[in-house]
Amino acid sequence: MFDPTAGFPTHRPRRLRGHPRLRDLVRENVLTRDDLIYPLFVYHGTNLSREIPSMPGQRQWSLDRLGELIDEVVELKIPGVMLFGIPERKDALGSAALRDDGLVQQAIRLIKKRSPELLTITDLCFCEYTDHGHCGPLVEVAGRMDVDNDATLPLLAEQAVSHAKAGADVIAPSGMMDGMVRAIRGGLDASGFAHVPIMSYASKFASAYYGPFRDAAESAPSFGDRRGYQMDPANGDEAVREAAIDLAEGADVIMVKPALAYLDVARRLKDAFGVPLAAYNVSGEYAMIKAAAERGWIDERRIVLETLTGFKRAGIDMILTYHAPDVARWLQQG
Repeated sequence: MFDPTAGFPTHRPRRLRGHPRLRDLVRENVLTRDDLIYPLFVYHGTNLSREIPSMPGQRQWSLDRLGELIDEVVELKIPGVMLFGIPERKDALGSAALRDDGLVQQAIRLIKKRSPELLTITDLCFCEYTDHGHCGPLVEVAGRMDVDNDATLPLLAEQAVSHAKAGADVIAPSGMMDGMVRAIRGGLDASGFAHVPIMSYASKFASAYYGPFRDAAESAPSFGDRRGYQMDPANGDEAVREAAIDLAEGADVIMVKPALAYLDVARRLKDAFGVPLAAYNVSGEYAMIKAAAERGWIDERRIVLETLTGFKRAGIDMILTYHAPDVARWLQQG
């Protein structure tokens, strides 16, 4: 029978908790600014810096104002950004995503001119660019409309090459199309970009936590939902299989999205593969903390730092988070 007092008083774990400097010395996981990636929304038009109501503190930026934000990111020593684009015109194919003068492509060039060392990652998908809000061209299957998986693959490769030509440092496909990493890797390699890594949204779940993002990126589906290609939140074994497939196809980094409700998946992926692991601290997670903090129900700083430290404990190496500027300031303050 288990005796909870066995070893007491010889074993006293509190001895290592008494002095603050000793707590620092025995701390197992440490959150730093080097763990952070900041997602940014580039919007069509001029002289725009529009707050996103469901994501307090986050904004959509026109290209002519984007430099203000990039300067702040650099000053805070945040190592990287993730770019999303919201074009003026959308169509059934998401053609604006493929243009060499598209919003994201122009944003990449602006960033590389203004701050060449800032790691520039591009989200690779079509949901922000299609007039129906789904992640690729549609086809009718068994009487219902769905994304045409195989027709989307060459378009993803074309979009990836366009981003790489503009100077993107990392390509991050998020559409959960079967075979997407292989198609993108082939397109990049054939175009002279074998050196550009792929950060795959390998385990992306059909989550209710994405709600505010669809306001930010204006990408809500005009019909149905994305459960036909994003993963069932109940499945963990499938997430491991998805990650294994993407790694076999050439992914350099794998991602779990969302983060907070899927830390068990993150831990499993880290243990299974031991490769660089990212997680997306998504809009719904962000919005819940901001809403509770605005009401004085929680200590925002402590909650955010505790949450992101939990990500590190789960084995996550890179954290995409809208909290990045605040976290960078807090960590700088000590």
